[in-house]
Amino acid sequence: VQLQASGGGSVQAGDSLRLSCITSRRTLQNYNIGWFRQAPGKEREFVGGIRRSGSGGGTYSTDSAKGRFTISRDNAKNTVYLQMNSLNPEDTAVYYCAANARPSGTPGYSTYDYPYWGQGTLVTVSS
Repeated sequence: VQLQASGGGSVQAGDSLRLSCITSRRTLQNYNIGWFRQAPGKEREFVGGIRRSGSGGGTYSTDSAKGRFTISRDNAKNTVYLQMNSLNPEDTAVYYCAANARPSGTPGYSTYDYPYWGQGTLVTVSS
């Protein structure tokens, strides 16, 4: 599965951004999609994800992301979105989308749980 993340940019604290994850060769609804981010000098960390449609399509995220970040899927556009609100400088990072095809259970919160990755998109938040 080839994924492509886009939508990053430079914004001010308090602004919002919507990132997109798209693939042209597979149907994203058949995959669990996770969003990760990697800040300079830090390890890549899980932000949130959305289950494959066959597993109910629900979202899962970390406590730090709940309330500000929302993940959704548009099957008609074969796209998964990461809506980020109230951004702060600590959200500055390269954001990645990743996929796995686990049919049930927890899709995973670790980079090791996702074999398919897109290139990242940079989000820079200035104060």
